[in-house]
Amino acid sequence: MGLIVNGKWHDQWYETNSSEGKFERQASRFRDTISNEEGSRYPAEAGRYHLYVSLACPWAHRTLIFRQLKQLQDIISVSVVKPEMLSNGWEFATHDADGNTNGDYSDSLYQSDYVYQLYLKAAPDYEGRVTVPVLWDKKTQSIVNNESSEIIRIFNTAFNELTGNHDDYYPTDLQPEIDSINERIYDTINNGVYRAGFATTQEAYDQAFDELFASLDWLEARLSNHRYLLGEQLTEADWRLLTTLLRFDAVYHGHFKCNRNKLSEFHHISNYVRELFQFEGIKSTVDLEYTKIHYYASHDTINPTLIVPRGPQQDFTAPHDRDRLTNKV
Repeated sequence: MGLIVNGKWHDQWYETNSSEGKFERQASRFRDTISNEEGSRYPAEAGRYHLYVSLACPWAHRTLIFRQLKQLQDIISVSVVKPEMLSNGWEFATHDADGNTNGDYSDSLYQSDYVYQLYLKAAPDYEGRVTVPVLWDKKTQSIVNNESSEIIRIFNTAFNELTGNHDDYYPTDLQPEIDSINERIYDTINNGVYRAGFATTQEAYDQAFDELFASLDWLEARLSNHRYLLGEQLTEADWRLLTTLLRFDAVYHGHFKCNRNKLSEFHHISNYVRELFQFEGIKSTVDLEYTKIHYYASHDTINPTLIVPRGPQQDFTAPHDRDRLTNKV
């Protein structure tokens, strides 16, 4: 865990003294888009763009899900970092003198050792945290965008004419409600688990914990009579939520001390997770063993022994009961 300062990498945990023990996430810097509008720096082209991700990161996972949903596998290539994030941040597999690697986690474009090298390649003056996902442009050799919420909206529409897939997970008529639900879920669930796990005072942890479970209780009630968050239509709000829920029992319940309840103890939420997991193509984006290795073997501030737990046993392929809510809102 670290950041770039004055062009150099520094291994440094999050600073919470100035925020009274509260974890505060850095805003993303690269915020361009892909568009076929005249004059666009980044037009939609097959094979031009590359996605850098971690299979552990819920933010990166969103982009992998949308790559599947929108049939972009042959349009946008992918590199996956190693599961551990150690003193040099996100790492790639080591290459030999001939540029070969024995691992799966290599940078197929530049044979980089670390993700921070890509940030400096894109912007030598960059300062701050180095995060994934990264949407990279091979032509300009730069970062298009490193904000997951914007990348999934790029994937939602930008390549429709190339793929013929016009499925819309952010429809115009539902955008205000999607944005409202996203805001609550981001603050209290998606980022809420991190606010609990990375808190350094009891007060900061207690606040995050209480807000997290208040929202999970709200979610359980909502899903008792809504098949999806906005009724019968799947939207980006569902997929943004899923990536946190999938990791909850395996990581956040224990590692981040989000332990009032396991997610499996919420009937409607756990059934909802199973339905979304079983949606075509989603299973291929999930690797919970890799995910557990990342969290437990990377955060020595939280888990000094770096022991990775063997449990829990989870079966997201088990039957669900969400079909009963069809035609109900």
